[in-house]
Amino acid sequence: MDKPRIGISVGDLNGIGMEIIIKTLMEPRITHFCTPIVYGSSRTASYHRKVLGVNDWSFNLINEASAANPKRANLVTVWQDEVNIQLGQADPEVGKYAFTSLEAAVKDLQAGQIDALVTAPINKDTIQSEQFRFPGHTEYLQEAFGAKEVLMFLVSDKLRVGTVTGHMPLREVAGKLKEADILRKLQIMHRSLVIDFGIRRPSIAVLSLNPHAGDNGLLGNEEKDIIIPAVQKAQAEGMQVYGPYGADGFFGSALFTRFDAVLGMYHDQVLTPFKALAFESGVNFTAGLPAVRTSPDHGTGYDIAGKNEADPSSFRAALFAAIDLFNARTENLALEAGSLKGGKVKLEDER
Repeated sequence: MDKPRIGISVGDLNGIGMEIIIKTLMEPRITHFCTPIVYGSSRTASYHRKVLGVNDWSFNLINEASAANPKRANLVTVWQDEVNIQLGQADPEVGKYAFTSLEAAVKDLQAGQIDALVTAPINKDTIQSEQFRFPGHTEYLQEAFGAKEVLMFLVSDKLRVGTVTGHMPLREVAGKLKEADILRKLQIMHRSLVIDFGIRRPSIAVLSLNPHAGDNGLLGNEEKDIIIPAVQKAQAEGMQVYGPYGADGFFGSALFTRFDAVLGMYHDQVLTPFKALAFESGVNFTAGLPAVRTSPDHGTGYDIAGKNEADPSSFRAALFAAIDLFNARTENLALEAGSLKGGKVKLEDER
């Protein structure tokens, strides 16, 4: 199998994005597994290399992804401007370059010039513009690819979690929960576990919204009115889905270790335990897209930007996850296509 071409958007240039990119791509072994293609500019890359004191390594500069050298870390120049970088500062002027990088990488992903995308952290406020009016990468990519539904899927070797609702105020969560939405997220999670992770009979735990799973309606009716019916419908479709479980006992007792993935109702319900358990190795994966996209599970790191203190572990994990997910998806979809031609059932139904 040919090495996948992994596109990388630079994120917020005032944060730690370029630092963790450079630290990761400096490792010689990276190009044994993929051809990295960063979307940015030589000037900003040089600036960050100097800040890090990196004098004996540089990017292979190219004008388009098709010219990438498979033995080097490549950089596609997507702007020529001299950017006023102020490390550690939130700046809308810098935010527009985060979008320029992302837009160029996504266009190449759509065109098949790259095989998967890894996104460095953005500032969700400073990137806002006429072209980007989204809560984050996930929603932007959903629209860019015309996906009806996607799942923010946080994955590590210890835990996989997804969430029904995305980036929204907590006070709005209960009103946004719908049985059909929970079922659709379960379908996406199940499909991803089969196709992207090669798990033939995945088991999924569903968390409650209210404490103690609502205590039979004493603490809320969302469980019996919305969540349980969604779980039952998923089971009727042949999925191994269980719950709802109260989140505190579920994670406190390590019950999560018995499942392949966990679906929570809102952002912090699953991201808090996930980051506590897998902050350095955790990866954000957007399931439900026709292409693979991953990112580290941390933010811009303004507080340590320019201090050469950023740990690239999560970004490195995101890069290798993109490689593994692309390879697994390619292989499993090919197997599925072969099974269908042979008159057999789909992989996702081989339970």
